[in-house]
Amino acid sequence: MAGERGVRVGYEARGERDMRGQQRLAERFEEHRGQLKAVAYRMLGSLAEAEDAVQEAWLRLDRSGEDRIDNLGAWLTTVTGRICLDLLRSRTARREEPMTEGFDTFVPDPVLRALPRTDPEAEAMHTDSVGIALLVVLETLEPAERLAFVLHDMFAVPFDDIAPVVERSPAATRQLASRARRRVRDATPAAEPDLGRQRRAVEAFLAASRAGDFEALVSVLHPDVVLRADAGALARGVAASKTVRGARTVATGAFHFRHLAGLARVVLVSGAVGTVAVSEGQPRSVTYVTVADGLITGLYILSDPERLARLDLSALEV
Repeated sequence: MAGERGVRVGYEARGERDMRGQQRLAERFEEHRGQLKAVAYRMLGSLAEAEDAVQEAWLRLDRSGEDRIDNLGAWLTTVTGRICLDLLRSRTARREEPMTEGFDTFVPDPVLRALPRTDPEAEAMHTDSVGIALLVVLETLEPAERLAFVLHDMFAVPFDDIAPVVERSPAATRQLASRARRRVRDATPAAEPDLGRQRRAVEAFLAASRAGDFEALVSVLHPDVVLRADAGALARGVAASKTVRGARTVATGAFHFRHLAGLARVVLVSGAVGTVAVSEGQPRSVTYVTVADGLITGLYILSDPERLARLDLSALEV
């Protein structure tokens, strides 16, 4: 009996040690969760998928333990990158057609915050989001290019660490990032960084929409303005999900949906001034705007009901 009690006490003590080790590992993982989610969001453009990727990174850490990991942050970052790369490749494999004009109706998940009451420059600097216009461009990259660019250019991960993930040499990985960098630079629209000037352009657009003043709408739009409207996977490719160009064409579309302007309030959308239209406590649309020289150069509208329902409005005090 004494021997049995000794074995039982031994098992209990080992169980307690395992639980303490598990708790310590979980605490260390939580220290890195914010960066891992930032990596996954930039890779996937989806907040829900980013959360799933981070959870999968935790499961892999839990299975492997940290005994043989020299730098936990670096290990978790590259593991998260690998998970996201697999998800992007799976997306590509599911597409029946290559990337075309129609696919760029995809608008990434926005991060919503209330406009700052003071010090808007500091608020913009500390936002944990990334511009939707940039994420749209990232969607046009090949998965390995996107990984190399995001991990190296945005998170300073060395090419030697990225190379095994994309199954290339460090030199070839460097070329991937360089090619992605050129494409991002060439395709990302110029944007006004000052939140005050952004806000004036957005409020002028809303005022013209609410007044039903078509010419005033045209006057606040850049002649080559681009509008991307994403109403969801079921609607993509039909009238509700589309990409249109030109001030008068975009103004015509805005004129038809001017009733939403009455529901819209000005907020920060992924770090830039935009709008969210809310009815009965539920978001109906979110618009991200790029502004240059006082004119709106891009409108990115998300009206997919399924994705809107998942948005966190708590930071807006709606």
